[in-house]
Amino acid sequence: MLKSGILNPQLLSLLARVRHTNMLVIADRGFPYWPMIETVDLSLVDNIPTVLQVFEAVRDSCDVGEIFMAQEFLAENTGTVVDAFSTAMKDIPVTYEPHTLFKTKIPRAIGLIRTGDTTQYANMIIVSERLEEDA
Repeated sequence: MLKSGILNPQLLSLLARVRHTNMLVIADRGFPYWPMIETVDLSLVDNIPTVLQVFEAVRDSCDVGEIFMAQEFLAENTGTVVDAFSTAMKDIPVTYEPHTLFKTKIPRAIGLIRTGDTTQYANMIIVSERLEEDA
């Protein structure tokens, strides 16, 4: 029996299949459904869990090489929210782009994790790190 780390078996299965340069979406509660993408729905009620909480758990289990987020996230949220995300993302490169461009990447993701988050534009695409020997 697992005693620490990610406990959700469906999420663990998805994460185990992430390979170099694969993309994984962590989305808020209102993110559109994409029938062609495996979805792990962790939403319970508003803001449980949040995108940031899920990202932190995933970050601790995977090698994240880069992150994409909607540039609207920066404009629609308080400095406190933006700072919390920035702190959690540490030194991982982040690209902020218009949400319409952000959404064009979604079909290339191997999975989507839905949260209960209500934070505006908090959705993120995380890209697994490429090993130097694969470069």
